[in-house]
This record gives sequence, C-alpha cells and structure tokens, in this order.
Amino acid sequence: MATRGTGKGTLWRPRASGRQSIRHRPGVSASVLRCRRKFLRFFPGGFEDETYVDWERGYKWEAHERWVAALGPSDFRGLLQARRFADIAAHAVSIESRTNLLFSFEKMALRDAVKSAAGAQAFAEGLYEFLHGRAGDERRFERWCHVVSELPRRQTRVLTWPVVTVFGFIAQPERHVFLKPNVTRVAAAEYGFDFEYASRPNWNTYASLLAFAERVMRDQKDLNPHDMIDAQSFIWVQGSDEYDE
Repeated sequence: MATRGTGKGTLWRPRASGRQSIRHRPGVSASVLRCRRKFLRFFPGGFEDETYVDWERGYKWEAHERWVAALGPSDFRGLLQARRFADIAAHAVSIESRTNLLFSFEKMALRDAVKSAAGAQAFAEGLYEFLHGRAGDERRFERWCHVVSELPRRQTRVLTWPVVTVFGFIAQPERHVFLKPNVTRVAAAEYGFDFEYASRPNWNTYASLLAFAERVMRDQKDLNPHDMIDAQSFIWVQGSDEYDE
C-alpha cells in the first residue's frame, strides 16, 4: 500500500525490511531491546505497519502536508511581507487544532494569545524566525521561547513544552521533534537515556530531546524510520498510558 512518507510532500512505498537482529549489534542494551519489543508487539511491521500509520504517523504527516500547503517558506514569507499576521496565526492554529497533540487548555490558551493584533504579529514573526531564521539552532529556539512567554494570556499560561515544540514538529518533521514532558520522561527512563529535563522550556532540554530522538532513529534504523514523526511516535509508545500492556 502506498502511504505518505518524509521529505517534501512526496509519497513513499513500504520498503523491503532487510531487518537484522538488533540483539547482535554491539552495545545494544537490554532496555533498548525491551522498548523495541514493546513497539513491535503493537506494530509488527515497524514504522511502515499499516496500523502504525493509521494510529500514529498518518495524522501527523497530514498536518505537515497542510502546513506546507498553507505556510511553506515562500507563502509564509509573503504573508509576513503583506503584514497578514492574523492569517498566519489562524492557519497555524487551525492546522494544529485538527491533531490531538496539544491538550484542550493549551489549544485555548494559544487561540487567546493570538486573538489580538499584537499577539498575532509577535507569534507570526517569532515563528518565522524560529523556522527559517539565519541564527544558530540554540539562538533561534531561545528566541522562540521568549516570544511565546511574552504572548498575551488570560487564565492559562502559553509557555508549555507542547506549545513551544508543536509548530516546529508539524512544519519541519525532518528537523524538529515534539515534547510531551511526562510521557517523554517515562520513555527516556525505560530506554535508558539520560534525558536532561527542566520544566521551563530551554535549549538544553530541547537539545537533549533531539539527541534522544536521533538515538532512537539510529538504534531502530532497520525498522525504517523516516523522520522525527517516527522517533516521537516510538517514544510515545514507550511512555504513554495508551500503550500500557
């Protein structure tokens, strides 16, 4: 069955597995093997399993495709130049709203934060700089955290790890990953990864998360991971109550 994959909106087809036994690789820990077995009990076909695509990958990739259609780099830049900040914010919020990535209180806080002209402008300009700016990764991420922390708020805070990481994950899944703190901390412990976590969004924690995701992709490379969607989904399976055995 043809299904959506990584890259720039192209389609990929399930590849021949050529799967080798991970237990024969040097340095693979018992905890990594245990997490792998858990993932494969739910999804025997790995990252190309039809149920996996249906439950985990499909809706995240579809959100990415909607993002590319509405807020690809040239469209995003054009909207900024036309000062259509409210349109940018509306596109971003609408695309995310069709996923279950944010909690309902985070969705509400985000909608409130970009309702005003000032909030929409700060969000739009800050997000573009985060995704497409020329500064280094650390500087761009820290600036984005600052922008989110300064957005207008009513009752619920906007500066949460899911809000800070969701748009990079949707827009650039080859580069950015999404953080659900509790699930990820459980998953890191199960995997035997020393995740450097702090509750307030910061670069060191995000860099540690990226390292965790990249480690998963290296360890599970024979299961054909395509991007950070697959790494995040693998992590989710390890730490979420939805996959209790």
